[in-house]
Amino acid sequence: MAHDFLPGMESSAISVLKRAVELDHSSRFQEALVCYQEGIQLLLDTLKAVKDDSKKVHYREKIKGYMDRAEQIKDHANKLKEEGKYHEQIKIADSSTGFSYESLFKPYIRDGLTEVWVEDPYVRHVHQFYNFLRFCEMLLKSQCQVKTIHLLTSLDEDRSAPQTSALAEIKQSLQCQNICLDIQYSSTIHDREIRFNNGWIIKIGRGLDYFKKPKGRFSVGYCDYDLRECHETTVDVFHTKHTKTTSS
Repeated sequence: MAHDFLPGMESSAISVLKRAVELDHSSRFQEALVCYQEGIQLLLDTLKAVKDDSKKVHYREKIKGYMDRAEQIKDHANKLKEEGKYHEQIKIADSSTGFSYESLFKPYIRDGLTEVWVEDPYVRHVHQFYNFLRFCEMLLKSQCQVKTIHLLTSLDEDRSAPQTSALAEIKQSLQCQNICLDIQYSSTIHDREIRFNNGWIIKIGRGLDYFKKPKGRFSVGYCDYDLRECHETTVDVFHTKHTKTTSS
């Protein structure tokens, strides 16, 4: 029976590892590392099911090559982190897809992440509330144990606007998931930045608001944000050993 799954497992491994190599060549090392790790695991699963000895040798050689490259990336990234020189840039082209929050942030939401800071001057319209909520949901679904999310944004001076009530509802909802949402307002905030207390800093030119409006309520990309077209923007990723701490 395992033999029937071999072509599918092998195809999945090839697809993931091809993506890893593409990301590697684009210097998107953290994303490449995640894909290498996933692809290697798929090849290991394939190896267990293979009966042919010559194929086993072939898979072992492939696995060793990819593992060596993954270790090189890890060592290179760790060296840059230690020196405080880590910088990675991701360019999101106009109308491109494949940049859901899960896809974009996945490489950075491990390693003991418990606290997140979001600085974005524009969280005041309905679609922006949903973007922020979707980001929080992504953190909830991840393997990390986030306990506190800080949001710093500008206050909508229109008293009839839904900003205060919408954010209060998100805060209440997160509280039910044992996550504290701390909301602060600033009249001088301009830059957009997301900080994780595991050292990662992600600066997105458009903040979380880089998705285009869907073409229709029943069009592809309305529900799955990996299929949603994006506005052109740049993502800069840094790493620092000095992170913010919760004020006491």
